Amino acid sequence: MSGFSDGSRLWLEGLGGLRNAVRQELVGRQVDEQIAHRFPVGQRLRVMDVGMGQGTQALRLARAGHMVTGLEQDPKMLDVAREALAAEPAGIRDRVRLMEGDGRETGAHFLPGSFDVVLCHGVLMYVPEPDAMLAGLARMLAPGGLLSLLVRNGDALAMRPGLDGDWTAAVDAFDTTDYTNRLGLDVRADRLAALTATLSGIGAPLQTWYGVRVFTDGTEAGERLPEGAELERLLAAEDRAGRTDPYRGVAALLHLCGVRG
Repeated sequence: MSGFSDGSRLWLEGLGGLRNAVRQELVGRQVDEQIAHRFPVGQRLRVMDVGMGQGTQALRLARAGHMVTGLEQDPKMLDVAREALAAEPAGIRDRVRLMEGDGRETGAHFLPGSFDVVLCHGVLMYVPEPDAMLAGLARMLAPGGLLSLLVRNGDALAMRPGLDGDWTAAVDAFDTTDYTNRLGLDVRADRLAALTATLSGIGAPLQTWYGVRVFTDGTEAGERLPEGAELERLLAAEDRAGRTDPYRGVAALLHLCGVRG
């Protein structure tokens, strides 16, 4: 995950843009949906957000009443999360613990079964060999716990260069899971079939998956959100596409939800 520190400034500059807002809103809705399906109404869950970034999902879940531990390796991102947390009411601040740390070393900080929900969003692309990390995250889950992964879709890497008219890059993308992201970093994507097998092997088999950013992936990082009803229509279209074949299969990101046996 150390590679992300080189691009954290650019990431933070794009937080207010359409592309990131769509990602955060859709993933938040999907996490809420899975929690509602799998846990009793009103249960206060123990949540770990690995590579939490600026803390969007961590704070959202704390506002919903859950106890959240945010783990972040990049000091700049952690500072932003701390600033955001400081602006929250005391009751919410008391439900959040922010820690500097590497998601590959959760076993050094927490006992197995310590959490009901583990989020790992936008992290695996920076981990060259993610299987050991995923196994460690699964061990953090109590029985019946939810593992939520957001990854770059390795089955759709040709979409972005193809829509940009970069035909050489589009053809090359069919045969690799390596790519250069918009922060200029050399990273990797994950294929649905491979992650499905991995989740089964670590005892947290895939229960459902969504596509994220089917229509808006080509927007610039700083592009503004539309207002009012237009934004709701955009989110409705993205939400529907992310649940519907064949559209979800060509989304820029995949949101996979596994459950600990």
